[in-house]
Amino acid sequence: MNKLYFSASYLTNAPTIAHAPDDVGGEVAFAGRSNAGKSSAINALTNNKSLARTSKTPGRTQHLVFFQITELTRFVDMPGYGYAKVPDKVKRQWHAAMEQYLSHRRSLQGLILVMDCRHPLREFDRQMLEWCQQSGLPAHVLLSKADKLKPNAARAGLDAVRQEIDLHFPNTSIQNFSASKKHGIDEAHTVLDEWLNPQ
Repeated sequence: MNKLYFSASYLTNAPTIAHAPDDVGGEVAFAGRSNAGKSSAINALTNNKSLARTSKTPGRTQHLVFFQITELTRFVDMPGYGYAKVPDKVKRQWHAAMEQYLSHRRSLQGLILVMDCRHPLREFDRQMLEWCQQSGLPAHVLLSKADKLKPNAARAGLDAVRQEIDLHFPNTSIQNFSASKKHGIDEAHTVLDEWLNPQ
C-alpha cells in the first residue's frame, strides 16, 4: 500500500481539455459505466470517502475532474458512460471531452477501467479497451463490487473475464476489487506505482 495516494486533493473540474491543468508530469484516468463504482474506487484508493463525488443517481460526474496526488501526478475522474439519465446533448459533450482528453493528453500514463463484476465487458467497456489497445495505452480493469459475489463466484468471474481480455486486449491487466471492503487496494496501488513512479 502506498500511502502517498492518501494525500490526494481536489484540483479542478475541466468541461473541456482546454480547461485542464498544465499537461506535465503523469496522470491516470478512471473510466467506467455510470453505475460501476468509479468514484467509490477513487475514494478507496485515496482513503478519502469524500474526495470523488458518489451518488445513487448515475451521471453525477459531468466534467473531467482532476485530483492532485503529488506536484507532478494526478488522477482524472472521467464522466461515466452508459445509461446516465442526462440529455443526449450533454452526453455528446462528455464524449467529445473524453475523446479529446484521451487522444491528446501527453501526461496520460494509463487507464483504470472500472466494471461491475456482475456485468463486465459491456459494449462501452470493450470500446474503451479497444481504444487503449490501438493507442498503446496500458489499461487495468477493476472488477468492482466483488463483495456482492460469493468468493468462488468472484474468482470464476475474474478468470472468465481475464481469459477474454488476454485474448483480445493483451495490454490490459485485471483484478477483483471492493471499495466498501477495501479489497484489492494493494494490487491496484502497485499498478499505479508502475505508471506514475511516485516516490
